[in-house]
Amino acid sequence: MSADSGSGGAEARGGKRVQEYRSDAITVRFDPTLCIHSGRCVQGLGAVFDVRRRPWVDVNGAMPDEIAEQVRRCPSGALSFDLREGEQRTPGGEPR
Repeated sequence: MSADSGSGGAEARGGKRVQEYRSDAITVRFDPTLCIHSGRCVQGLGAVFDVRRRPWVDVNGAMPDEIAEQVRRCPSGALSFDLREGEQRTPGGEPR
């Protein structure tokens, strides 16, 4: 299981890259141009989302379903996920 800090991610608006963090079960994507810094990710699942750590997302810090549920709470849509056994979903849980 590995995490990618985003060096190979797709370019987002404003020249910032979408960051990808992967495990065998889930991929979490973060688009820094959409983030409004509400802190819901950090407050809700600090073992996975910790801005003091590099990389700041540890997809091995909780069960994939727990991570997916927390990503769905992102109010800006900056976080999204793809479960290995399912289809990619937006933070609201809608298929992309």
